Amino acid sequence: MKKICFVIMGFGKKTDPSTGKTLDLDKTYKNIIQPAVLLSEYECVRADEIQDSGIIDRSMYALLIQSDLVIADISTFNPNAIYELGIRHAVKPFSTIVIKEKEGRVPFDLDHTRTFKYTHLGEDIGSDEAERCVKDLSSLINAVSKNQQTDSPLYEYFSSIEPPKLPEGEFKSIITELADKEKHIFAIVENAKSLMADNDFINAFKYWDKACKIIESETYFIQQKTLCRYKSKEPSEQLALSDALNIIEDLLPSNDPETLGIIGAIYKRLFMLNDDLEFLNRAIDNYKKGWNISENYYTGENYAFCLNLKARKIQENEEKIYCNFEAKKTRHKIIQNLEEIVADEEFANRIDIKWVYATLSHCYLAIGNQEKVLEFENKFLLNSLDWEKKTFENSKNN
Repeated sequence: MKKICFVIMGFGKKTDPSTGKTLDLDKTYKNIIQPAVLLSEYECVRADEIQDSGIIDRSMYALLIQSDLVIADISTFNPNAIYELGIRHAVKPFSTIVIKEKEGRVPFDLDHTRTFKYTHLGEDIGSDEAERCVKDLSSLINAVSKNQQTDSPLYEYFSSIEPPKLPEGEFKSIITELADKEKHIFAIVENAKSLMADNDFINAFKYWDKACKIIESETYFIQQKTLCRYKSKEPSEQLALSDALNIIEDLLPSNDPETLGIIGAIYKRLFMLNDDLEFLNRAIDNYKKGWNISENYYTGENYAFCLNLKARKIQENEEKIYCNFEAKKTRHKIIQNLEEIVADEEFANRIDIKWVYATLSHCYLAIGNQEKVLEFENKFLLNSLDWEKKTFENSKNN
């Protein structure tokens, strides 16, 4: 049987509570962990791949006890990952690698643990960084496998403790049950993402709904299910938006910028359909909260846009002045943040380059710098698809 590496980590987009930075952890797995593990000739099993096997608790504990190697990514301090790392340290003296995105604090109980660190851009891993990490992590895997040096704090302090063992036959039967990848949550999620990429939100919704039934409390699945529901516009746009609000209600109250951005988008669209100022106020409240938490340019630009909409809608002069002033101040901050990002040497590796350019163009348009508008608009249009150009023009005209 091929050596098994069990990977414990969060998945989808998660926000680090100590930095406010949102990371797409799936990119960490696909661009760093999985390639490094396969390069080291291990079978790679991610924790979420066993969620709908019908043997979740049994298989998870078995893999933590028996796997030849465990890699634990504690970025964003996902509670399941931290819990499972604790179990691994309790049942195995060696062959556990802890990794983490370099920013943010490390919990006190883990700050003495040797940690492999990597740089995450939020939406993706830079190509140079991914290449470096795959090489270095693979070398670390090989060294850990060869040396079998104690890396569990428990066994470092109490070397006389005997770790538990599973009968080999029982572990083999569990691995056999996990062999059919099509049964795993991983396959369901990949199918949903593929359908979303094709703008088939109706069928993508069905896959996210299935994922939500398997893991009821997973924030990322609920967010994506909500997104697909409101973008489906079925059986009508109004009903789809109302349904989406009902779905995402399971995540409230929330300090997650992704959740707040989705709620803001729903209320903004409801305002566009109904011309009801209360919908716009709710959009503003959610975008503002998301912007204040992480200064994400998506929530920031939408916050500013909705403030300008409100200024055009209301009669009271002082509030008009405030809305326009706050919108202008927010855009200046977005410009400052994004200009710094564009100047960074890692910018060329980001997957959201086009949308950074689009946001800069919109912000400069709003504050009246036409030269900069054209500069970033041309950069955006250079490699954009037709639907992306249409989205850009619609936002510009609003």
